[in-house]
Amino acid sequence: MIALFADGLDTTVHALTPTGFRELSRLTGSAGSVTATQDTIAAVLSTAYSPADIHAGPQAGPLRRLTRTRPELTAVRWGRQERLAYRAPDGLPLDGLLLLPPGRTRVDGPFPLVTIVHGGPYDRHADRLALAWHPSGQWLATAGYAVFLPNPRGGAGHGHEFAASVTGAVGLDEWDDVVAGIDLLVGDGVADPERLGIAGWSHGGFMAAWAVTRTDRFQAAVVGAGISDWGMLAATGEGGAFEAALAGSAGWEGVGPHPHDRLSPVSHAARVRTPVLIMHGEEDTNVPVSQAEFLHRALVRFDVEHEYVVYPRENHSIRERAHQLDVLRRTRAWFDRRLAPR
Repeated sequence: MIALFADGLDTTVHALTPTGFRELSRLTGSAGSVTATQDTIAAVLSTAYSPADIHAGPQAGPLRRLTRTRPELTAVRWGRQERLAYRAPDGLPLDGLLLLPPGRTRVDGPFPLVTIVHGGPYDRHADRLALAWHPSGQWLATAGYAVFLPNPRGGAGHGHEFAASVTGAVGLDEWDDVVAGIDLLVGDGVADPERLGIAGWSHGGFMAAWAVTRTDRFQAAVVGAGISDWGMLAATGEGGAFEAALAGSAGWEGVGPHPHDRLSPVSHAARVRTPVLIMHGEEDTNVPVSQAEFLHRALVRFDVEHEYVVYPRENHSIRERAHQLDVLRRTRAWFDRRLAPR
């Protein structure tokens, strides 16, 4: 049996032996959908400047690309993608990625910086082509932004303890991990502290909503399919008990306040001063649109500048092409009005 393991920013190939898994090779970037014969493997692999394609070869590597499903992308001049390694305030080793505008280097900074937090939280930013229908690194880098893709605790690729550390504590040390990376890039002269934005989808949307209740340092935020109230999510979302475990309670433990109340962005909506773009699928069964509605009504109550967009017929992932394009264009326009690359 052959298995792929998320390993930091890359992927490792393992064989299952009678004594456990044994590493066979390391693949740069993000690989999935593995299949194998006795001595050969094939996987779908994406690297920093190449989209997902089928690669195959010996189990010990290297793998050779067999397909080129998006040849039109070879003509695109991508932003430079750089690996980051840094430490959290408590000393925990962290990694992530920095994307710079095409043809630019660190010495050309400071740049407007958009931080995009991944979903999950058990997901990660791997060293793959950062281009997707949701707020994505290359989509913004090619428009003149520096983009920070952090991998805070709670995600994949660093073992069980790293992932489980956010249980009952989403948005706490996890948020400090994100801030440490932003501060590093500001201190290095890469990021302009007066032109910072934050975005994310799903759990990343939660982190964007959470961010603007923690600080006023961001000039714009994008909350895509994000969580605003963990108790309501435990009651209405697909995750149920999983969401309650992340937030520390579900709401039926007795008279509140409950642990999840202090971890829910809507509880702190009175603090928000940052303009917020909210986007959500109307038929989302994972994070129901009531999460977006709750945040929208709270921002109306406190007279916070925001835009609220609901995509008809869409679930948690946006599938219709016109809607995908709208998400990308609306995201970039939202940041352009407030961060304005020079």
